[in-house]
Amino acid sequence: MGFKNKVVIVTGASSGIGASVAIAFSAAGAKVVMVGRNETKLKKVAAQCNKPLVIIADVTKDDDVKRIMDETIKKFGQLDILINNAGLSRVGNIMEADNMMKSYDIIMNTNVRGLVHITSLAAPHLAKTKGNIVNISSVAALITPTFKGTTNYYISKAAVNHFGACAAAELAVDGIRVNTISPGPVRTDFITNAKLDADYEVIKTKNVLNRISEPEEIADLVLFVASDKAKGITGSNFLSDNGMLVKRN
Repeated sequence: MGFKNKVVIVTGASSGIGASVAIAFSAAGAKVVMVGRNETKLKKVAAQCNKPLVIIADVTKDDDVKRIMDETIKKFGQLDILINNAGLSRVGNIMEADNMMKSYDIIMNTNVRGLVHITSLAAPHLAKTKGNIVNISSVAALITPTFKGTTNYYISKAAVNHFGACAAAELAVDGIRVNTISPGPVRTDFITNAKLDADYEVIKTKNVLNRISEPEEIADLVLFVASDKAKGITGSNFLSDNGMLVKRN
């Protein structure tokens, strides 16, 4: 799965799945554009890549999203692959309206609006290269919350799934493939960042394989879906959840 001279944007590249995806694409020969908000973490990941373009940006800010695209095209002159990985969660309880709506706005602006915006700006460039998009969603889109206060995250990922399918239908005429990858629990700093009262030893009992995925596993799947080996695949959702969806108590 060679990606030599392919230009790839990876949002949320400072840690976890995004970091592993950026490193994997770079190792495969791609010219990687790493996007993230945490400069320190982003630079540590960049040190493991081959001369990436590092952009400190927040996908919830319109000017930042435009700058991501402008700097990418200015530097490389094209875009072949967009990996929409940036995402977060915040606790919000339905019975607490102010808390719920604050959580909703933060999550939806990042997980959905930011993704839609950068996709829209990237599409004309991807049409020129007959490129493709991979959105990182979650098994959460297909089930109800495991932990209290995470409803907003779950509905945001359901929106990501449906946007991916709709975008695939709309952009096919331009030669652009759009697919979604939905991980289950992955060993990242997601739980810590979201301030969730959760433990991986408990979480792994929620899937039939009784394990937690490593970010590199998801990166392997991303590279396959983004490669020419998957040239006939669009509008699909690839579940990599260790059997969380099929778990029955």
